[in-house]
Amino acid sequence: MVLRAVSRQLSAWFSRRPAWLSDVLLALFVTVIQVQSAAIPVPLEPVSSPVSGFGYALLIVSGVAVAARRQRPVLVFTVTALASLVYFGLDFPDRLSYLGLFVALYTLAAYGDGRRSLMVASVGITVLAVGWLIAGADIEPRVAIGWVFFRIGASVISTTLGESVRSRRVIAADAQERAELAERSRDEETRARVDAERLRIAREVHDTVAHAIAIINVQSGVTAHVLDKRPEQAREALRTIEQTSSRALHEMRAILGVLRDGDEREPYPGLDQIHELTGKARDAGLDIAIEQTSPVTPLPSAVGSAAYRIVQESITNVIRHVGPTRVTVALEPGIDALRIRVIDEGRRDPSHVPARTDSSATTGRGIVGMRERCQLLGGELDAKSRPGGGFEVTACLPLAPIGSRL
Repeated sequence: MVLRAVSRQLSAWFSRRPAWLSDVLLALFVTVIQVQSAAIPVPLEPVSSPVSGFGYALLIVSGVAVAARRQRPVLVFTVTALASLVYFGLDFPDRLSYLGLFVALYTLAAYGDGRRSLMVASVGITVLAVGWLIAGADIEPRVAIGWVFFRIGASVISTTLGESVRSRRVIAADAQERAELAERSRDEETRARVDAERLRIAREVHDTVAHAIAIINVQSGVTAHVLDKRPEQAREALRTIEQTSSRALHEMRAILGVLRDGDEREPYPGLDQIHELTGKARDAGLDIAIEQTSPVTPLPSAVGSAAYRIVQESITNVIRHVGPTRVTVALEPGIDALRIRVIDEGRRDPSHVPARTDSSATTGRGIVGMRERCQLLGGELDAKSRPGGGFEVTACLPLAPIGSRL
C-alpha cells in the first residue's frame, strides 16, 4: 500500500512538472553518459587517441545543449553536430559521444514545423555522413568502419522517430479540432432549433391573443352600449366574449403544451376552421364574404396553418383599426401554391375609429409576423392600402417545401 501511494505521488509529480525541468534532467543524463563512456572501451573500437580536456569539453557542450532542445531545436542540432564532427575528426574514442546528437535530431523532427525541419535534418545528416566517412577513411581496424555507418543509420532513425511523433500529434490535434467543431455545430444547431421553436410559439401566441382581445374589446363595447336598452343583445355579446375567451384559452393550452414533456399535441388550426373564424368576426360586426375553391392537391399542414394565421391576423387588424366594414377573404389553392387575399372596404363611419395609414399598417408587428410566416415557407406577402379606400393583404404560399425546389 505504501509503495502504491508513493508511486501515485511520483506519477502526479511527474505529470505536473514543467517541460524545462525534464529537459534539464535529460541534458544532465546525456552529459554524464557521454563523459563517462569516454573512459570505457567497447568491442571492435577503432584505434584512437586518448580523450583530452578539449574532448571532454566537446562532450559536455553537446550534452548541456540538450537542455534548450524545445526552445531552439535548430541551434541545438547545429551545436551537437559541430561538436560531433570536431570530436570524431580529432580521432577521439567514439563510443557514446553521439547521444546528444541523436536527441537533437529527434527533437528537431518532433517539435519542428514539418517540411522545413526535415530539410534541415536531411542536410545536416548528409554533411555529417560525408564528414564522418572522410574522417574514417584511414580507420583501423577496417571492421571498425561499421561504427560510422551505425552513426549514420541511427541519425536517420532518430529523425524518422521524431517525425512519426510529430505526425501523430498533428493528426490528434486535427481530430480534436474536428470533434470540437462538430460539437460547436451541434450546439449551434440545437440553439437555432430552440430559437426557431420559441419564435414559432411567440407568433402563435401573438395571433391567438391579438385576435381574441380584438373581438372581446368590440363585444365589451357593444355590451356597455346596449346593456340598459337591449339586454338580450348585451347577453349575446357576453356569450360571444365567453366563447372567444374560452377558445383563446384552449388554443393557448395547445400551443404551450409543446413545452411540457408527455403532453399530446393537438393539431394546429388550418383552413377547415376558416368558417368558424369568420363567424366570430361577424359577431364582432364585420360583413365577411369567403371566396374559396377546392384545393387541387391536399394542402400541407404547415401551409394550412400559416394561411389560417394570416387570415386571422388580417381580420384582427380590420377589427382593431377599421371597425364594422365589409371584408372579402379569397382562398385560391393552385397546383403549386395557395394564394390568399383579404380585402376590406375601409371605414364606414369616419368617427368610429382613428384612420389607419399605410405606414402604421406596414410597421405593425402583425404584418411583420405574417410576412415572416410566408418567408419561412418560401412565399411572399404584400400589405398595402387600396387606391379606392380600404386595405388589402395578399399572400402566396408555395405548396412544395423549399428544399425540393432547389
